[in-house]
This record gives sequence, structure tokens and C-alpha cells, in this order.
Amino acid sequence: MWYLSGASSLFHHNTPGKMSNDQTQSIPAPSVVIAKMNSPPTAPKNIVFKKTTRDKSRQHYKKETKEQIAVYLGKRDFIDHVTHIDPVDGVIVLDTGYIKDMKVFCRLLCAFRYGREDIDVCGLKFRRDLYMTTVQIYPPPSGEKSKPQTKLQEHLERKFGDKAYSFYFQFPDYLPCSVTLQPGPKEIDKCCGVDFQILAFCAKSLSIDENISKRSSVSMVIRKVQYAPDKPNFQPVAKTTRQFLMSDKPLYLEASLNKEIFYHGEPVEVSVEVINHSSKTVKKVKITVDQFTSVVLFSHDTYSLAVAQEEADEQVAPGSTLKKVYTLYPIIANNSEKHGVALDGKIRHADTNLASTTILKEGIDHDVWGILVSYKVRVKLVVSG
Repeated sequence: MWYLSGASSLFHHNTPGKMSNDQTQSIPAPSVVIAKMNSPPTAPKNIVFKKTTRDKSRQHYKKETKEQIAVYLGKRDFIDHVTHIDPVDGVIVLDTGYIKDMKVFCRLLCAFRYGREDIDVCGLKFRRDLYMTTVQIYPPPSGEKSKPQTKLQEHLERKFGDKAYSFYFQFPDYLPCSVTLQPGPKEIDKCCGVDFQILAFCAKSLSIDENISKRSSVSMVIRKVQYAPDKPNFQPVAKTTRQFLMSDKPLYLEASLNKEIFYHGEPVEVSVEVINHSSKTVKKVKITVDQFTSVVLFSHDTYSLAVAQEEADEQVAPGSTLKKVYTLYPIIANNSEKHGVALDGKIRHADTNLASTTILKEGIDHDVWGILVSYKVRVKLVVSG
């Protein structure tokens, strides 16, 4: 058995086996990308995401529970365009009468979870913060220049008056996108993955030892996602030959894709051409779309899973040829029960897809912490003997 693998795509996709007398040529370097659409769908108008906290320790004298902190966001998906990333801009509405002498902070947090959140072993939790930045919202820091406001921020500040305070965060270039590894059938959700969240909380000071009360804090999960880049699309092609010991001429294999970039839900068409000048008979053709997931945390571990595959009994006798196009469907519906498949980060009650190909900005270290995803199309021929 031998194989030719090719193509990394934005869904975010061989290395030839160790065979003597083989020659492999790629024109150009084979790549396959599986990704989101290059133009994000237009967000519904007048949609505002809101999350509040109710602090029962500061109830009104009528025993009513009031909102102490409310976080407003115009969207929860922030797009990494490779050249730049959408900023996180929102508004926090405060009831300063309940906050009294406390300060209010807002934090952007990127964390890597590699275990259940409810497990605590000797005080160590199964998560690692990859990035954290915090700004003081109330009282507003003196001497700080005000940033230009978005239409949503202007509208909410007009509506709530002096209770509204805008916040603004910019993602650094080196952070991974939101990715979740699909849990097993008996595992709870969100066991392993990279996620982002906005956290607003009350505290007397911004100290490491400061205990953040859940009753006086609000957290909202957001996603950092990538869409297909706007660049010229080429047709990936890979070629290889195999010389057998008792054959004067080799077996020739060429695999190509109709394009490099595939959007979620699109079929992947693989053109296979086999020219058999050898004395062997080709008995079978196997084609797979493999997802490669690199988990970069304490070590750099990479594993692969087939997210689409087809196996055809094709007889290619000596002196004959085969030209055929095979269609594969690397979609989440066909991989819903596979443990460890990388998915785009998931927000509760929101749909997700197979993780998009990770595209890093030029000049960024490829060994960023997090989960990196790529895809390859692999073609194998099974020959007699």
C-alpha cells in the first residue's frame, strides 16, 4: 500500500511513505483549506446581547433584587481577517448606588481548558490562561483619552445616561481562534478547547489576591473566528511514481482538486489519474480528508482524524489507465460522534462547524499556544502483492 497526500484547505488540508526509487512532485505545493465564507453574513439589525448579575447581598429594602452590572455587546463573533482583527467594543451599565465604594473592572480573557471545569486537584484547575487584559471602568481613570465610539455605544450611552460606560479591547495577533474538541458520548460538554470571554466584576482593588464574587460579576462568552482569505485561488496538484522491483516501468499517480479553498458544507472533488505501466494490478483506491489538530500547551502534540473518506474497488490492470473524480463531504453531520474532532468554538444554543483552517498572520510565530487546525487530502492505492 502506498499513498499520495495533498492539499491544505480553509475548512482549515502526503507525505510519501518511505519507498525506494519514488519521485514526488507538487505543482504547486498541495494545499486544502476548509473555512467560513469570505464575506460574513450580515448581522440582524437591532440585536443587542445583554447579560446581567443580581447581587442578593445588596438587596433593596423592599427585598427586591436589582441588576448591579449589565454588559451589552452588539455581536459575539469577532472576525480575524488575518491582516487585522475586529475590536471588542461594548457598554457596561452600572447601578452606582449598589456598588458604593467598590471599583468596577472589565477583562478580556482567553483560556485553554483541558479538563472539566468542576474538577479541582490539589487547588489546580484544568485550565490555563493564554491572555488576559483588564481595564478599570468605574470610577473612570483620570487622564485617559477617550476612544472613538461605535453607533451602539453612542446609542446606549444616550439611553442610560451617566450609568453607561464604554469599553474597548483589541486582540493581539498571536492568539488562536475559538476551537472546541468534541467530547465523547459520556463526557460533559466543553471539556477541552480555547475560548474567550468578557468578564465584568466589582472589587476594591485590582489585586492577584482579590476574590471575585460570582454574585457581583458578569461573564459573557465570545468567539474569535476566521473567514476565508480574499486571495487568488489555484488548483492544487500532486504527482508521484512508484517503481517496482520486477517492473521495467513505474506506476504513475496524480491527484488534484478543483480549487484550494472550500467553505463549510461544500463537497471536495478529488480528481485521480492512475497510469499503470507496471506489472502490478491496482485493486483499490482510498481517499480521505484528514483533519490535523496541533495542541500546543505544555508540549506540541499533533493528531489526525479522517473527517471524510471514500473507498472504491477500482481494478487498474497493467498497461491500463484510470481517470475519475471522487466527491467527499467533510461536514459536521458525518462526524457528530467522533471524539476529539476539532470544532469552531461553540456558544450555547448556537450552531457550529468543523474547525476552520488556522491562518496565522505573516511574521507570527507558528508555535502559538492553543489549538491549530489544518486539513489534507490523502489518496492511497492498494496494489496486488
